[in-house]
Amino acid sequence: MKRQLQAENNKVVQVKRGDVTGDGTIDTVYLTADQTPDSPFWQNITLVVRDGRTNQYEKIYLKENAGYNPTIFLGEFTGDKVEDILIVINTGGSGGTIYAYMFSFIDGEIRQIFDSESFNEKYTYNVVYKDHYKAIVTSFNKKKYTIDLMYKGADYLAEIYNADGTLKEPIEGWVSPLSGLYPVDFDRDGMYELNTFQNIAGRYNADRLGYMENILKWNGREFAPDRQHVAIFGEELNTVKLDLPNAKMKPPERLKDPM
Repeated sequence: MKRQLQAENNKVVQVKRGDVTGDGTIDTVYLTADQTPDSPFWQNITLVVRDGRTNQYEKIYLKENAGYNPTIFLGEFTGDKVEDILIVINTGGSGGTIYAYMFSFIDGEIRQIFDSESFNEKYTYNVVYKDHYKAIVTSFNKKKYTIDLMYKGADYLAEIYNADGTLKEPIEGWVSPLSGLYPVDFDRDGMYELNTFQNIAGRYNADRLGYMENILKWNGREFAPDRQHVAIFGEELNTVKLDLPNAKMKPPERLKDPM
């Protein structure tokens, strides 16, 4: 395997071992790629699975196969007691987005059961600024979230709001494509869920209002949303003032010794 990869001028970026074919033997899962000279950028990223029982290997070519820090995670996501293959690649874009793919052996064949492109097409949102320092995020599943913008500070608010709290002009933000994907066993039952994050942007990418978080679970056919949250940033408290009702009370006088 190593000699063949060298002959093809590929490098092994990462290796993981586990039973991904479901035959009870340990298989080896590789990510191979071509590295750009003097750069952490990888191209032609390819998934290679070597069957531990037959010593045969299979190559799977990814649709988006260039980026940074490509990684493999092996874990059970579908409930068949066989480890699945999760691949995540950083795009390097300003929005911090990623490419993600998951593969599973089904009926003796390796199949793709998740990809970030399909996720981005399905999980869509509207972000609209409202009067009185609010932003409304409407989700694809008909849920509405209200974000209080007061934490953004006086200078930020003065740029887009009048003194009476009304918008100077209409503003629409957006929710970026997938920017984080983490396997988490929330139920502690040995089966992982997918914890996904997307940036909620205001006027530009760096103007982040928070994160849209979706927990995805395998339903027997696909990864479906189990629950959804919006996470927001906290406001820095430079000074904390304690308003204690007894703070100004005099200490009690000491009793005089009668002796």
